[in-house]
Amino acid sequence: MKIVVIGLGYVGLPLARLFATKYSVVGYDINVNRVRALNEGRDDTLEIEKEALSNVLSKVNPFESNRNGLYCTTEINEIENGEIYVVTVPTPVDKNNRPDLTPLWKASETVGKVLKKGNIVIYESTVYPGVTEEECVPVLERISGLKFNNDFFAGYSPERINPGDKTHTVENIKKITSGSTQEIGIVVDNLYKSVITAGTHMAPNIKVAEAAKVIENSQRDINIAFVNELSKIFNLMNISTQDVLAAAGTKWNFLPFKPGLVGGHCIGVDPYYLAQKAQEFGYHPEIILSGRRINDSMGEYIANEFVRLLIKNEILVKNCRVLILGITFKEDCPDVRNTKVVDILKCLSTFGVDLTIFDPWADPKEVKREYNIDSENSINKIDANYDGIILAVAHADFHNLDFGTLLKENGVLYDVKGLLNNNNLVSGML
Repeated sequence: MKIVVIGLGYVGLPLARLFATKYSVVGYDINVNRVRALNEGRDDTLEIEKEALSNVLSKVNPFESNRNGLYCTTEINEIENGEIYVVTVPTPVDKNNRPDLTPLWKASETVGKVLKKGNIVIYESTVYPGVTEEECVPVLERISGLKFNNDFFAGYSPERINPGDKTHTVENIKKITSGSTQEIGIVVDNLYKSVITAGTHMAPNIKVAEAAKVIENSQRDINIAFVNELSKIFNLMNISTQDVLAAAGTKWNFLPFKPGLVGGHCIGVDPYYLAQKAQEFGYHPEIILSGRRINDSMGEYIANEFVRLLIKNEILVKNCRVLILGITFKEDCPDVRNTKVVDILKCLSTFGVDLTIFDPWADPKEVKREYNIDSENSINKIDANYDGIILAVAHADFHNLDFGTLLKENGVLYDVKGLLNNNNLVSGML
């Protein structure tokens, strides 16, 4: 079986590597630097270890030799002999939080150019119900000239990648599968079942699979919004939210969510896809959008609470030196896309604060390109005696920092994620 994976990011690469242990796989991406690095055995997302990647890499297109392996390319002519095409491109929102299907449309155009009779196109990108068959398939038909469910077929198997998680890797997470016909559903299910150790769940149709994925992250977003709101309430009452959650967590069915920033390319984005589709049907999703408003407001809330603590400690806010620890969207992961730490920075900048950003996981060039913000990834470039520190991301590396040296005697240490729960230097936390 000849498989082409379109998009070699956080979702596509782990999947392509896994398929390559049993099949001939060609990975396609438009990012020349990304493909070059992968062919050199280097994954800059740090999702795949060098040895695991090297074990499946092929210097020649495995389609030509019918051997297992992964070959990465930016050339469309090298994917034209595929039998199954798996699309793993991102699905972002625009500045108004409306779904942006541009990457999906462009990926579908690429596949349409090489699509042949009998091929199956499987989408893994998170979307609202109906996108695969109503948005992507028409593009495939228009570009290829082939007829859906007669000449070619489609499937949907939503990604369940958790960046930075080395335990819940792609093969260890149960996979939802579906097909555009019952027979194709079985083919798609058997394909994933052959490499997914955790097994599969075949949905009755593509729309059910699409809906299942988009509510996974919406549910998590709402639960985090609830504890974020609790943290605001308990802060007004001068009660520790962490202590309350620890006590409530002793009940067997209490859900262990914690307050914090909700960014990234999944939880902070996917609910808008479901909300958009609901509104097209004339329904206004109050809980979903309310949760989004709460979570999107947390960066500004943290910044204002931090400034309040500076004033309380009689520290002049304007031009005070503040160290921000972490700028990625989650801990122990280099991904800076849609990080909500940026909201903290924007708010603090309005107060005239002198900011230094340190994150050992983030590439300063990537941070500069995404947000036009300067950052450091070496502790040797960080000074001491800051007026304030915001521990924004709970990287394991930050456990070993000497906060007593970094902070002035009356300085403010705000711990967003409660990483330093027993540290008496902590001035505030969510």
